[in-house]
Amino acid sequence: MAEQQEQAAPDAVLTRIGQVVILHHAGDREEARRRLLDLWTELGEDGDPLHRCTLAHYLADTQDDPSDELAWDLRALTEAESAGGALAVRALYPSLHLNLAADYVKLDRAEAARVHLRRARGAAGELRDDSYGDGVRAELRRLEAWLGEGP
Repeated sequence: MAEQQEQAAPDAVLTRIGQVVILHHAGDREEARRRLLDLWTELGEDGDPLHRCTLAHYLADTQDDPSDELAWDLRALTEAESAGGALAVRALYPSLHLNLAADYVKLDRAEAARVHLRRARGAAGELRDDSYGDGVRAELRRLEAWLGEGP
C-alpha cells in the first residue's frame, strides 16, 4: 500500500502541473505563472528533478521577457541533467533544446540558437512516433528553415 502511495505522489504533481498548463493555454498567463511559481516553491530545491524540469519548462512559457524565458529554460535543462538518464527525461531533451534555440532566436543570438538546434536534432531519436514527437519534429524543421540549417 505504501508503495502504491509513493507511485501515486509523482503522478499527483504532474497532474497539478498539467492543470495549470491548461489554465495557461486557456489564456490566463498571469494566474498560471503564479500557480507554477507556488508549486516551484512547494517542491523546493530537493524536489524531484523530473518535476522541477517540467515546472521550469512550463514556467518559461509564461514569461513576458525573453531573458526570463531563457533563464527558466536553462533551469529546465539543468534539472533534466541532474535527473540522469531516466527515460522520461531523455524524451524531453529534444524539446528542451528546441525551446532554448527559440529563446536565443528571440534574443538575436543566432549562433547559440544553432548550437541548441543541433543538440535538439541529435536528441530527436528519443522521440516516439506520436503526436508529441510529430509536433517536436515539425518545430525542429521550422526552426531549421528559419536559421538556414538542415539535417
